[in-house]
Amino acid sequence: MIALPADARTHALMYHDAVSGDPDSSGFPGPGPAHYKLPWATFVDHLDRIDAAVSGPPDTVEDILAGRAGPRSWSLTFDDAGTSALAIGEELRRRGWRGHFFVTTGLMGTPGFLAEPGIRELSGMGHIIGSHSVSHPDRMSALERVEIAHEWRASVEALSELIGADIRSASLPGGHYSRHVALAAADAGIEALFTSEPVRKPRSVGCLLIGRVSIRRNTSAADAARTAAGDLRPWLREYAAWNLRKPIKALGGERYEQLRGRLLGTLAERRHA
Repeated sequence: MIALPADARTHALMYHDAVSGDPDSSGFPGPGPAHYKLPWATFVDHLDRIDAAVSGPPDTVEDILAGRAGPRSWSLTFDDAGTSALAIGEELRRRGWRGHFFVTTGLMGTPGFLAEPGIRELSGMGHIIGSHSVSHPDRMSALERVEIAHEWRASVEALSELIGADIRSASLPGGHYSRHVALAAADAGIEALFTSEPVRKPRSVGCLLIGRVSIRRNTSAADAARTAAGDLRPWLREYAAWNLRKPIKALGGERYEQLRGRLLGTLAERRHA
């Protein structure tokens, strides 16, 4: 059991890619994923505003698991390990910050994603490397338990061998959480699992569950800064929206994701018309 201070709060921000030019140059292609990709100048503006709003560098999962997270703890996480991750890692290092980069191991070296040398380079910068599963299933909680176990275990083993260190953290792809997903992560040696649920108070379900606020292309730098600084308003706003979508996602299944992708594609077309 991980002993956390009673006032511990983990203000974790979930980013994906920050790109110069074509959003499809890094990470998953298409209008749906592009919704979570920031233009590079916007991303740097986010970091500048966050820096002005917080009292110190971001905490890492190592700090959190060691019980050093207080009421103002904050973290930066980046899902998928698209090719933009190296530039992001350099920018964080320039500021003396460490981030978490969660890798979909089955996609390493494919178009848009970092290959193994890039993952090792990120680790060499001092950033935390974690699992984002093997195949990035859209609905991990809907998989058979043996499949969930494979997604975590095979990814953890591949990354551990790649960087020569234990993999203690992971992030949940697709946002579909279940208790079985967390327990399987714990069985694979994962001690902290970052979710997409916007909650500030971590809890233990086999491993430590850490909520995050998802940063989107239209998220303002001011809102990102407020989120990192622990302002309750953006957290409550995101929590309300999350709980509104949650039953719709559960009932809609794959159809929800398909309709959402089409809607985002239509909006993108209208913006560029």
